[in-house]
Amino acid sequence: MRVLFVGGTGNISGAVSRLAVERGIDLVHLNRGRHAGVTGVRRVAADYADPKAVEVALGGERFDAVVNWIAFTPDQVERDLALFGPRTRQYVFISSASAYEKPPRSPFISESTPLKNPWWQYSRDKIACEEVLVRAFRERDFPMTIVRPSLTYDTHLPIAIGGWGCATLIDRLRRGRPIIVHGDGTSLWTVTHAEDFAKGFLGLLGHPASIGEAFHITSDEVLTWNGIYEAIAQAAGAVPNVVHVPSDFIHRLDPEMGAGLLGDKAHSVLFDNSKVKRLVPEFVATIPFHAGIRRTIAWFDADPVRFVVRPEVNTAMDRILAAWGKGAS
Repeated sequence: MRVLFVGGTGNISGAVSRLAVERGIDLVHLNRGRHAGVTGVRRVAADYADPKAVEVALGGERFDAVVNWIAFTPDQVERDLALFGPRTRQYVFISSASAYEKPPRSPFISESTPLKNPWWQYSRDKIACEEVLVRAFRERDFPMTIVRPSLTYDTHLPIAIGGWGCATLIDRLRRGRPIIVHGDGTSLWTVTHAEDFAKGFLGLLGHPASIGEAFHITSDEVLTWNGIYEAIAQAAGAVPNVVHVPSDFIHRLDPEMGAGLLGDKAHSVLFDNSKVKRLVPEFVATIPFHAGIRRTIAWFDADPVRFVVRPEVNTAMDRILAAWGKGAS
C-alpha cells in the first residue's frame, strides 16, 4: 500500500508513521522538512500552503490513501478535493472529537452524536471541513474518511491547562508552583497514547467499508482530571499543588483558554469505540495512562532542546490564579 501523509511528524502522526513503516506500508511525507524525518519514510519537500508547489513536487504520483494531518479550515479541504482527488483511492481527514455537541446531552459519545460547538472556533472549523467532505461524497462520490481523535498524546502533555507542546507544566510541578485544574477535577475524560491510536487508524486505510464514514479512535480507560494531573505529577517526581478554578471563571479571564474548556474538556465524555472495532477487530488500546505519561516525560527530559518552558503560559496561569485567589477570599 502506498500512502501519503500531509504532515507526518507531529504528536500523533509521528507515531502512526513509525507503525506504518513497521507494517511495511510504502509511506511518503509531504512537508517543508523543518522537523526530523521518520526512518523508512520518503520525504517530498513542499509547502502545503502552495498548491502549485505541491503539484510540482508530487508530479504524477498516485496513492492508495492520502491523509491530511494539518487541514483546519474548509478552504483547505476544498483545495484538497482538487489537489488529491485525482491522486488517491481514499482521502482521510483528521477532524476532532471536540466537534461533538457541547455541552453533550449524554456523556456517552458515538459517531452519531450531533456535531455542534458554540464555544470553540477550532471545533466549528473542523465541523465545516467535515460538511465539505460529506457533500463531496454524496454529490461526487469522493472517497473520503473522517477520523476524530480526542486528546491524544506522545510528545505533548494531554492537559487542559498548562501549555501544549511544551514542558511548562512539568517545570512548574517540579518547582512546587500551583497548577490549575478546571472545575472540581472530578469530571470524566479519556486520553489516548498515539501508539494505541495508530493501531486503530492504520486498519482504516484501504478498508472499503471506511469510505464515506466517520470514526473516533480512543482508549477505553476512563480518568478524572484530578487523576490525569496526579499521574503527570507522579511521573515528573513531584507533588502537585492543585488549585481548582471554575471553567466559566477561566473563560471570562482568558476566552481562548476557556473555549477549549467549555467547548471540550470541561464536560464528562465516554467514547463508544465499537464502530472502529467492527472494522479493525485487532484494535485494543493497551498503554495505560500512568505508563504512557512516564514515557512522555522521559522524552522531554532526554533532550534539553525539547524541554521548553514558555513564560507566556506561566503568566496566563498566574493571572488566573491571582484573580481567583482574590475572588475566593
